[in-house]
Amino acid sequence: MTAATLERPPLSGDKGSAPRAQSMLWTDARRRFGVWVLLLIVAFLVGMPLIKLQGLAFEDGAAGYDRAFHTPELGTLILRTVYLAVGSMIVALVLGTLLAYAASRLPRRAGVLRAVPIIPIVLPAIAMVVGWAFLLSPGPGYLNAALRTLPWWDHLEEGPVDVYSLPWIIIVTGFGLTSFVYLFVSAGMASISADHLEAAHVAGSSGIGVFFKVILPLLRPSLIYGAGVGLLLGLGQFTAPLLLGTNQGIRVLTTQMYFSTSQVPVDYAAASALGSPLLLFGVLVVIAQKLGIGDQTRFVTHGGKGVVRKQRSSPWAATFIAIYGIVAVVLPMVGLLIVALSPYWNSTFAPSTFTLDNFKTALESSDIVEAIVTSLLASIAAVVIVLPIGYAISAIMLHRRGMRVARSLLDFLVALPLGVPAVIFGAGFLLTYSEKPFILYGTPWVIILVYATLMLPFATRMMTNGMLALGTSYQEASWVNGGGRLRTHLVIMLPLLRSSIGGAVALIFVLLTHEFSASMLVRSPTTQVMGTVVYDFWSNGAYPTVAAVSIVMTLVTAAGVLVAMGIGGRDVLSRL
Repeated sequence: MTAATLERPPLSGDKGSAPRAQSMLWTDARRRFGVWVLLLIVAFLVGMPLIKLQGLAFEDGAAGYDRAFHTPELGTLILRTVYLAVGSMIVALVLGTLLAYAASRLPRRAGVLRAVPIIPIVLPAIAMVVGWAFLLSPGPGYLNAALRTLPWWDHLEEGPVDVYSLPWIIIVTGFGLTSFVYLFVSAGMASISADHLEAAHVAGSSGIGVFFKVILPLLRPSLIYGAGVGLLLGLGQFTAPLLLGTNQGIRVLTTQMYFSTSQVPVDYAAASALGSPLLLFGVLVVIAQKLGIGDQTRFVTHGGKGVVRKQRSSPWAATFIAIYGIVAVVLPMVGLLIVALSPYWNSTFAPSTFTLDNFKTALESSDIVEAIVTSLLASIAAVVIVLPIGYAISAIMLHRRGMRVARSLLDFLVALPLGVPAVIFGAGFLLTYSEKPFILYGTPWVIILVYATLMLPFATRMMTNGMLALGTSYQEASWVNGGGRLRTHLVIMLPLLRSSIGGAVALIFVLLTHEFSASMLVRSPTTQVMGTVVYDFWSNGAYPTVAAVSIVMTLVTAAGVLVAMGIGGRDVLSRL
């Protein structure tokens, strides 16, 4: 294994005169100054909202915590949050592992199916949740209506499935988290040589025996990491509990935080205190992850001779992934489409009544059009802000000489938005930018800044992966020929990273266009995005409009994904 470093090698001409040494010292001082300025900017973007939250919770003798402890049914609230996190993590772990195993055995002609388990990440979560509600609502749900035609359920007037119950909220959430586990387990699966599996078969083990006795033990690190991330994401889930749970009064910590900031009387301090357990758990996970991974350049290997022989293909693998795609992606989208084309939502499927009036109404509504425009412009602006920051952080992180403290702090701060639930960042931004010196609430800027902050981990990770794949030889060649750092990055690195940058731009844009959790906290009556508009129409019972806007969101996302795949390649989704 060869460690990749981005240290500038000593040049033969460095034995120089005092002016040259002075120039080098001045250059180094400027670089250090730039790194600390960048660190302060990132610390303000990421750290200030979290500090504001805790500061408010501890004001007046920790009155926020006192009121949070007296929240009605606090124990039940915490238990539901744990049930949601653990249950959805188990669903995601089982499905993600089976999908990764199936993807490793896909026939060559069915290789495109490897992208199917990742699709739920890039599709709007609010659209998927609403789609499931249209299918499995106890009364008018289309699937429930179909199930009630079966002989053993034909006596029922509602059900048999209640998508508004906690078990189904867990299942719907689990479908969304499956993609993350799939990505982690797929990476581990790719390193398992078929030689181990062939040896087990020769020793007389069955296919099931090989899976449980060989594959799962070898995947243990990936499974533990994937389970940890799934648990973390499950604790911070907001969309499904809000849209589905509110109907029956099922609240978790994140939704209770939202209602504390949106209902009268508003209680930001109690909301801040309620988010503390999630914040603490997220910080601990980020620290554990950093301690576990350490210097990521140690994991870079070069050379392609050690080819891992792939497993034998199996027809059932394609069938399993196709069935998952139909259940987790196609079915909710079909539910959305039916309601979007219908005059109103009921349990009757009547194609003869289909109309485009809902789309016409949506696109003629100034509020919806403004929300779509705001979503697109805020996403573009956030991409413009976060990409240079991510690039600079990646370059600093991979430069292993000096400034260890600054690099460690940057590494930790950049990872926080991935570990801390978005709804907590939304609440923190609401507090930070509602008072001096930056009163931005009510303007698109607060949305842009929260979007840029949430995307810092993605931008940095994708830039880092691109730089690591490129290696150090190009930079070293430039330095040897007298190129400075800035010129090397502008003339050499940026053109070579064009594909990675293009893919990152498109993917971050896609993720932002349907951001929902943080947007719900920082929106205002005059500044809405697509997800918040969908929620308002959902709350008002305008279901056909909800479906139509959700379809528009999905089309915008699909266009972004196609652009991402066109720029970054067919495997661009796996870089998330």
